[in-house]
Amino acid sequence: MRREVTGAAVRALMEELARSAPAGEVFRVYIVGGGTAVLSGWRSATIDVDLHADRDDVFRDIQAIKERLDLNIEFARPEHFVPPLAGSDRRHVLIDRLGNVEFFHYDPYAQLLSKIVRGFRKDVLDARRFLQSGMVEPGTFRNLVHQIPESAYAKYPSLSHDAVISAVDEFLSNVRSDPGGS
Repeated sequence: MRREVTGAAVRALMEELARSAPAGEVFRVYIVGGGTAVLSGWRSATIDVDLHADRDDVFRDIQAIKERLDLNIEFARPEHFVPPLAGSDRRHVLIDRLGNVEFFHYDPYAQLLSKIVRGFRKDVLDARRFLQSGMVEPGTFRNLVHQIPESAYAKYPSLSHDAVISAVDEFLSNVRSDPGGS
């Protein structure tokens, strides 16, 4: 079993990826899920760091980096689990630029939808933090989810339009009635 992923471990991963990135090009790497939570200070650690990039060649040394840092690394993004939200590509949040690699938190709105749909306790706590931190505006989030066309759910057989809408509306209602999360 590998070590827990702390904020310092995510930073070390970012530095290693920047060091190993092919020269002469700019890459965009996206931190997703627990990595966003630990970098934002919402929790002290996570079991793995989820990554996504526009181009996979930035990950050419990922196996060696994973072994050197003793981390669990997964390639995942919210759209692997939930339908995409309109404009997601414009909402990534810059974390840092190291060398020729720009690191971003993947679209917080897409991450929030994925967390609500999955619904585990840690996910719900992280989901509340997306709102409390101001990374996500509740009204905008609700509108984006309600705009997902029913046809988009065809790629997600375990989800239904009505169930996702219901889960999001219930989550937002609960947050309004208990903003502290207690």
